[in-house]
Amino acid sequence: MRKEQHHKGWNEIKTNDSWALFKIMGEFVNGFERMSQIGPCVSIFGSARTKEHEKYYKLATSVAKSIAEAGYGVITGGGPGIMEAGNRGANLAGGTSVGLNIDLPFEQHDNPYIDSDKSLDFDYFFVRKVMFVKYSQGFVVMPGGFGTLDELFEAITLIQTNKIEKFPIILVGTAYWKGLLDWIKNTMLEAGTISPEDLDLIHLVDTEEEVVEIIDAFYKGRLLSPNF
Repeated sequence: MRKEQHHKGWNEIKTNDSWALFKIMGEFVNGFERMSQIGPCVSIFGSARTKEHEKYYKLATSVAKSIAEAGYGVITGGGPGIMEAGNRGANLAGGTSVGLNIDLPFEQHDNPYIDSDKSLDFDYFFVRKVMFVKYSQGFVVMPGGFGTLDELFEAITLIQTNKIEKFPIILVGTAYWKGLLDWIKNTMLEAGTISPEDLDLIHLVDTEEEVVEIIDAFYKGRLLSPNF
């Protein structure tokens, strides 16, 4: 027998929202307490759908390994694909491997390369995104989909508006990202919706050596600290 669907009234929605605040606060408190103890890290983003045999999985593994060898921890979204490759590379180098997991109806499951004491679970995307931005010394953006673009453009926006400290934003994969950057330059810049100096926030590279060089050059003579 089909159950009647229950439609929440306005007052019931308001009550549920009030209780949800406690859960949101709990995720922030747990995230801040645990992430603040980990130390300087670089976040790696990219598609959850990238397979182990594909070139960008292998490149992400090499990038993460080089980042860890340079003394930084690696943070990913904790799932499969590029995220798994990032944690895998950090693990191979004996470095810090952090996973910020989120419960999704598809794609997301913990990968086995996250340090057992550095796997955090989130229900709210916006809380998880705060952890990436606050505790990352740089964003390395591998080929990915809408979620990857979301992280990329939010970081650029926060830096552009001086809401957080500037840090390196590195796109890896010229063949994948060049079309997007060309559109930004030829359409957004030409239309005057961004400034020429905004383009200086983004680096485009193809190798792990270039990634580490950019990060090391940026932090030469700078203190490593949370971004806000």
